[in-house]
Amino acid sequence: MNSRTPSFDELDRQIITALMANARTSFAEIGAAIGLSATAVKRRVDRLRETGVITGFTATVKPAALGWRTEAYVEVYCEGAAPPRRLAEVVRNHPEIAAAMTVTGGADALLHVRARDVEHFEEVLERIRAEPFIRKTISVMVLSHLLPESPEAGATQPAPE
Repeated sequence: MNSRTPSFDELDRQIITALMANARTSFAEIGAAIGLSATAVKRRVDRLRETGVITGFTATVKPAALGWRTEAYVEVYCEGAAPPRRLAEVVRNHPEIAAAMTVTGGADALLHVRARDVEHFEEVLERIRAEPFIRKTISVMVLSHLLPESPEAGATQPAPE
């Protein structure tokens, strides 16, 4: 997706809303709801994908069903100014990191980590801490999800063996 936000109209917005609610909704169902043919909806979805507005379609699965029974958020504090590019390289090497972002405040980054159990989480944390530019981490374990239907509550890949 380029730096300029692609334009889209109210019909595109309605299509996106329908797909976000249920990505398995057929183009015919969406079209019937918003007054377009299935073909017109497909053309719009294809355009939205090509322009990077729609970045993909995934299944959200209960993490425990995939072997992820432990979840935490980890604040990462770096020595000096670690460039986001370097942080991105590190987090890509850890399949347990479900999401990662640079943040404002005291921490340099925030990681969403899933693990099989507490022992696995501790091992992941030690691997993260072994990076030479990481000064410290602060972890917060997730007890329950208050919005269980949110994307953060689901997993997109199974736990490693």
